[in-house]
Amino acid sequence: MRPSILRRLLRRVASTAVLGVVAATLSTVGAAQPAAAAGGLQQVTGFGTNPGNLQMYEYAPVDLPAGAPLVIALHGCTQTANDYYTNSGWPKYADLWKFAVVFPQTTSANNALSCFGWFDPAEDTRGKGEAASIVQMVEHAKQQYGSDGRRVYVTGLSAGGGMTADLLAAYPDVFAGGSVASGLPAQCATSQAAASGCQTGPQKLTPAQWGAKVRAGLPGYTGPWPRVAIWQGTSDYTVYPANATALRDQWTDVWGIGQTPSSTDTLPGNTTRSVYNDASGKPAVETYSISGMGHGLAVSPGSGTDRCGSTAAYFLNSICSSYYTGVFWGLDQGAPGGGENPLPAPSGLTVTGVTGTGASLSWSAVTGASSYAVYRNGTEVGRATSTAFTDTGLSAGTAYRYTVAAVDGSGAVGTVSAAVTATTTGGTGGGACYTATNYAQVAAGRAHTTGGYVYANGSEQNMGLYNVFVTHTLRESPAGYFVIADTGCTA
Repeated sequence: MRPSILRRLLRRVASTAVLGVVAATLSTVGAAQPAAAAGGLQQVTGFGTNPGNLQMYEYAPVDLPAGAPLVIALHGCTQTANDYYTNSGWPKYADLWKFAVVFPQTTSANNALSCFGWFDPAEDTRGKGEAASIVQMVEHAKQQYGSDGRRVYVTGLSAGGGMTADLLAAYPDVFAGGSVASGLPAQCATSQAAASGCQTGPQKLTPAQWGAKVRAGLPGYTGPWPRVAIWQGTSDYTVYPANATALRDQWTDVWGIGQTPSSTDTLPGNTTRSVYNDASGKPAVETYSISGMGHGLAVSPGSGTDRCGSTAAYFLNSICSSYYTGVFWGLDQGAPGGGENPLPAPSGLTVTGVTGTGASLSWSAVTGASSYAVYRNGTEVGRATSTAFTDTGLSAGTAYRYTVAAVDGSGAVGTVSAAVTATTTGGTGGGACYTATNYAQVAAGRAHTTGGYVYANGSEQNMGLYNVFVTHTLRESPAGYFVIADTGCTA
């Protein structure tokens, strides 16, 4: 028996304890299916020698022009190309912004849970296995559609995110940008046995050590490097948030820039965006931290330009990550790495009044705005055609965070404003309080860990080291949003 065939057979019977990302968590979703073409999704055969034994599916708008960009989208464990096509939102932007999308698919023939082999050097390094098959799909699609080879991008969820990072390291000459959603830093693990350790906490490496793993993917390569977006939920206990920190360290080091963000802003869905600019002032790396979100790809169903996807297993209603990733890459016709929304943030957001069940807001007008989207605790609650809005149906004695964004005539949502807090009257005035050790707060689901430290869910306040020797009181208001309240708050 050929060694490659024997190796694949061994991988099929490997213990699920050391399979790829989300092996234990995603096993409830069900086995991957053959992915019958749905709608505009079409299977392509004969795209190359296919050393990784993958299947190729693709979608392109009927009026796709020559010289358009190309996006590669990688599913997570137990998922299919059709799952990603149906739920991720990428086809919407392919139609809107005119580019083609390739959806590679792995199956249980490669891995018992249909995970891409991000932890296997025989699959995720240059010229090998699945990575080589994906690049063959790129070349086939470029020939088929006349795609611009300078604008090829790759994105993936979970195990697909881990493979995305590996592809960016192995083929920086192929991919102009990448987006890693709930994934792993490049070459975090080089065996199945090491994969689980990466999920719960990657190696404690310096940025230079993480960056060296990328540079080893194509020795002697000097750039340009891919622009990388990193998406992570703070309540992801399958692929821990420490991986997002390692990814940031890895790619900022590769770009030769520091780990202090050039700017930070707030987006819908309780999302904090941190931007790390290159030497020319363009965003090279962006991180998107989604407070309270678990393991999955962030979507936001709706008809607006910045709304996309559908909720399903591991497609979580929060913010349309595909939209913001596409803007970051410049797929919306902007400059690559632009990362800016079409309208500026409204200024002067003010709470003008509160009752026991409502809060009134006002803000300054934005030139070019046809309406304004209002967000309560990161979730859109309404649209206003004027510069005032009253939110109703609230709980008494509860604090709510509000932001607002201008919307232009095409439905594109601009930059989100700075937040204000409105506290309704009545009630007990402040929400429930919980006093416990940092360890117990995490165990109770009121906080989470990153890099050995504990952070309050929602507010992201640093509570100190993850142990039983540090105690804090947390106040919950609104539900699921915790702040440190060590004085004046009785548990």
